[in-house]
Amino acid sequence: MKTDDLITLLARQAGPAPRHAVARRLAPVLPLGLAASIAGAGWLQGFVPGSLWAQPGPWFKLAYALAMAAMAAWWCARLARPAAPQRAPARGVLLLGAAALAVGLLGWQAAPEAGRLPQLLGHSAARCPWAVAGLALPALGAGLWALRGLAPTHPRRAGFAVGLLAGALGAAGYALACTELALSFIAVWYSLGMLLAAALGAWAGPRVLRW
Repeated sequence: MKTDDLITLLARQAGPAPRHAVARRLAPVLPLGLAASIAGAGWLQGFVPGSLWAQPGPWFKLAYALAMAAMAAWWCARLARPAAPQRAPARGVLLLGAAALAVGLLGWQAAPEAGRLPQLLGHSAARCPWAVAGLALPALGAGLWALRGLAPTHPRRAGFAVGLLAGALGAAGYALACTELALSFIAVWYSLGMLLAAALGAWAGPRVLRW
């Protein structure tokens, strides 16, 4: 059969593409992934005392994680469609990460010199990135499933983006249980946890999202 004949056969009576297919597939990932992350953080570690919310640290953690989740979800939605422009969300992710690191650097410089390293390491630097990445796993699985039903043409990049989305949701859940308050700690170790989830997504993407 000639290629043109095959295309005609496949397209015959196909009808228009379903409207809002990307939104319908990806939208459930955000609340379900966030709920799983919050439940996991509360079960494993318990939630922070309410008095800590009088300080900027917890709000910075939560705002950074949710903003990154929104930016990564935008990127995923673009990657789910062939030939959709990706430059704007990719730049948004980079700018948001750079802004968080800039805030962390300001917090580092504002701290007394003797206290900078203890603030950066806190009491859980070795655990934080792995906890964020672990809490991201339910959202990562759901996100890969959602993208598999769409049309990503760059599986590794799409896997990275959905991993970053999952990592941001994991970070948002962990923010409710983590008692670290230093801005430098949050900027470095939360970012690393999100990148661990993104790296896992990039590894899984070509294996799960290949057509």
